[in-house]
Amino acid sequence: MPSARFLSVKLILATLIAVIGVVGFTSLGIWQVKRLHWKLDLIERVDTRIHADPVAAPSPALWSGITSEKDEYTRVRLTGEFLNDDEVLIYTPSDFGPGYWVLTPLKRDDGTIVMVNRGVVPQEQALAGDFARITGETTVTGLLRMSESEGWLFSRKNDPESGNWYRRDIASITRAKGFAEAAPYFVDQDAIDPTGWPRGGKTVVSFRNSHLSYALTWFALALVMVAGYALVLRQEIKHRQ
Repeated sequence: MPSARFLSVKLILATLIAVIGVVGFTSLGIWQVKRLHWKLDLIERVDTRIHADPVAAPSPALWSGITSEKDEYTRVRLTGEFLNDDEVLIYTPSDFGPGYWVLTPLKRDDGTIVMVNRGVVPQEQALAGDFARITGETTVTGLLRMSESEGWLFSRKNDPESGNWYRRDIASITRAKGFAEAAPYFVDQDAIDPTGWPRGGKTVVSFRNSHLSYALTWFALALVMVAGYALVLRQEIKHRQ
């Protein structure tokens, strides 16, 4: 039979492990609950922005303060002239098969540039240039979007030198086009012609929200630690008896 001293050391170690495990797993669970509330609040705020009346797109004075959490998916309005000769095609999977986003610079009266995602065009038509273009002054409404530092799951890296684009990295695009005064965001234009091309209004608003399942997992692990410690404690009592 193990000595009482050995069993005491064993119990001390088990107690330390149990305390550290329970405190650690519980803290992680509480953190995930806080993240859950943050995510639900974000989803509610974004939903409100999407359905709100459009506001003026941020001016250069506000560019440095734009953030994803505060500004993305705000419905905005801006007026200017499309620079169709500088449009960029960005490859994307779509509801219509392989296609391209058509990003066109919109030059405003103050000379600043805002890239506008006019919508998606099926690959064959996009490469042939077979889609509508707007000339003259026009007003655009749509959702403010942040520049994409990463593309979709299997997308390739942008190749500015050859003009092949796979993500909407606004800084790279405007730099390649030589635009000095360009907004750091772009605008997903609303649908104008539901049967024509480009087909706007294709913004996917989706937020991954697994915080509840993560929280339950951490709390369950904390209970496992409690149950394991109770088992060790029971064995300790039996040995001492």
